[in-house]
Amino acid sequence: MFGRKVTLFKLAGFTVRADVSWLVLAFLITWSLAVGVFPYYYKGLSQQAYWWMGVCGALGLFGSIVFHELCHSLVARRYGLLIKGITLFIFGGVAEMEDEPQNPKTEFLMAAAGPASSVLLSLIFHALSMATENAWPTVVNGVISYLGWINGTLAIFNLLPAFPLDGGRVLRSALWKYKGDLRWATLVASRTGSLFGFGMIFLGILSLLRGNFIGGVWWFVIGMFLRNASQMSYQQLVLRKSLEGVRVARFMKGDPITVSPSTSVEELVNNYIYRHHFKMYPVVERNRLRGVVTINQVKQVAREEWPVRTVGELAEQCTIDNTISPEADATKALEQMNRLGVSRLLVVDDGRLVGILTLKDMLTFLSLRVDVQV
Repeated sequence: MFGRKVTLFKLAGFTVRADVSWLVLAFLITWSLAVGVFPYYYKGLSQQAYWWMGVCGALGLFGSIVFHELCHSLVARRYGLLIKGITLFIFGGVAEMEDEPQNPKTEFLMAAAGPASSVLLSLIFHALSMATENAWPTVVNGVISYLGWINGTLAIFNLLPAFPLDGGRVLRSALWKYKGDLRWATLVASRTGSLFGFGMIFLGILSLLRGNFIGGVWWFVIGMFLRNASQMSYQQLVLRKSLEGVRVARFMKGDPITVSPSTSVEELVNNYIYRHHFKMYPVVERNRLRGVVTINQVKQVAREEWPVRTVGELAEQCTIDNTISPEADATKALEQMNRLGVSRLLVVDDGRLVGILTLKDMLTFLSLRVDVQV
């Protein structure tokens, strides 16, 4: 769902990251506020003042979204859900959960916390704007007024019953409570989200036909995003449910190809990389896993040094990031691969390499299950 992420800071124990798309959007928001919104509503100020208002408005929006997602995360943590972090992306933010809520009540409270936080911020900023209208400079009061308006807009938009928006999660919690079936509730809520997405795409096309290019593009893009996000959310649930209770040993390949620490880099390239085309090779000595060597490490060695350098010199220590137990749940392995952006994990039991787990083998199994269930 996300591209490259940049870690910003930690807040209340949660790591806050920004997708590169959000950094681009932050600049666009600043620009639109500085050259469009604030000059329209507050005439007669200098260009420098408008740009300062634009920067402060964008930072205020950034803080509002973080607060919105923090409220989600705090409620989730209160009810035992593990949150990996908060990520800002092009259309807002998301609290990244390790798993689905355990019951409809948790889902409802966690979903409702976001819009409630935006409504609270909107009321605070509106009250502050009215109280300081004639006391504080226009530059300051204009930004405060904007933050009151934008938080109210965020609350209304998130209350749309379109999964995975907060309103869609509230809808899912009600359906889940009604029928007791999370998968069915997610299917209905995600289809509702898709319908809202189609509606926004239609509005975007109408706006484009009427000459409103910028507004039309935004409606169209948001509609596409919402439609895709709703479909992906349901598919992810099906994938997670398909893997629940299945051990890693079910998918791993035993008797993996390994290399010895004494193997030269030249031998590694000619006899392993060129022959098997893998990007990672376990380094094993006397039946014990000593580390792992990758193509990226080989690239850092000068070609003329290949005959004299050994794999043992290049090998990196194995960590909990690139290893997993054969008894671990397959959902954990999939989340681990997704988090690290890798497609292979070493399956290790008491220091011994017992197999290799590949994303390809897991997806082959999942494709059969999803074809039946989706």
